[in-house]
Amino acid sequence: MEVNSIYEGDNLEILNKFSDKSVDLIYLDPPFFSNRHYEVIWEDGAELRAFQDRWQGGIEHYISWMEPRLRECHRVLKNTGNIFLHCDWHANAHLRILLDKIFGENNFINEIVWCYSHGGRSKRTFGRKHDTIFWYSKTKDYYFDEKAVRLPMKSGLTSFGGKLRIDKDGRKYRLVYGTKNAEGETKYYKYYLDEGKIPEDYWTDINSIQASDPERLGYPTQKPVALLERIIKVSSKEEDIVLDPFCGCGTTLAAAQKLKRRWIGIDVSPTACKLMVKRLKMQFGLNSHFIKGNVDLKYIKKLPPFEFQNWVVVDKFFGNVSRTKSGDMGVDGITPQITGGYPIQVKQSEGIGRNVIDNFETAMRRLKKNKGYIVAFSFGKGAYEEVARVNNLEGINFILSTVQELIDGKVEE
Repeated sequence: MEVNSIYEGDNLEILNKFSDKSVDLIYLDPPFFSNRHYEVIWEDGAELRAFQDRWQGGIEHYISWMEPRLRECHRVLKNTGNIFLHCDWHANAHLRILLDKIFGENNFINEIVWCYSHGGRSKRTFGRKHDTIFWYSKTKDYYFDEKAVRLPMKSGLTSFGGKLRIDKDGRKYRLVYGTKNAEGETKYYKYYLDEGKIPEDYWTDINSIQASDPERLGYPTQKPVALLERIIKVSSKEEDIVLDPFCGCGTTLAAAQKLKRRWIGIDVSPTACKLMVKRLKMQFGLNSHFIKGNVDLKYIKKLPPFEFQNWVVVDKFFGNVSRTKSGDMGVDGITPQITGGYPIQVKQSEGIGRNVIDNFETAMRRLKKNKGYIVAFSFGKGAYEEVARVNNLEGINFILSTVQELIDGKVEE
């Protein structure tokens, strides 16, 4: 386990290599079981980041996928550690039961409700304007620094009747009355304004990322740095290790770096990992240790379709991905203009046949290009025969490349 490092790959496989009780704080923001398709083109216009938060096996499949990952989180968490799981209404009831099962219901600390302003406005339901963050510990000896996150208290009367007073030293406080004890005496508590108060378990003072927010990176599920700062401050110390196994665009890593914590990020998306490296470089001047997974056929076959497309078009051809999902005529990317701006078609499948060549030939003619690339895991005899015919008779230069050839570095210069 290397700290201040970004690991690319399946978090289950990577967590398996970490030592027991080695991490102080875990924040995870996994897929929400939202049955939505997210897509965005990064600010430089080169890469497409898309993923489907869809689970064909339903909620049971989703929970069975989450369970071994949460068990690994439990294993690597220190006895004094904390874990915060971020979710929404789609699966929060199921995740709460799973967390009780793994961490123990006695180690449940808070259900934090994070309220925000964005979101749809339905005419058939109350507006869904919050996420849920479940906070668990591993033991009762968990770290909690309430002074690090106290909020300013307002002067005047409170909603529960605590009137503003001043003590003999001139400090302002509220005297808040509680319930009577067994002897019939009323308890009361002093809350000094200059000390602030511990936040309640509903957070309304941290808004979501807005369209004009300078933090915004274009990542569809990006969380604000302020949210992670509160979590990190209250549940870890400087130099503690903060782990985010679904770190997306790296908000947890940026917040941890700012607060002088050590950190580890994991994400299956090569595109997201490169974005994190760039973000940390721009914000903090860091040259983060980027640990790539073992790039072989097994790894490539597990990539989501648009990540596979990025790997081929951007990583191997140094080109730009197509900006459209439909109407692209089968063109998934374009080589750099300096090399001709030739179209690239990407097929994440085996045994590509003659029909793919014919369809791509039509697209190339419409683009008025006489050269193009098709990448797949393998090609059938008919594909090679059709390429030979088109190259000889039609004056179009088709180049077929297998994924293994790209892995081996056999890309036309």
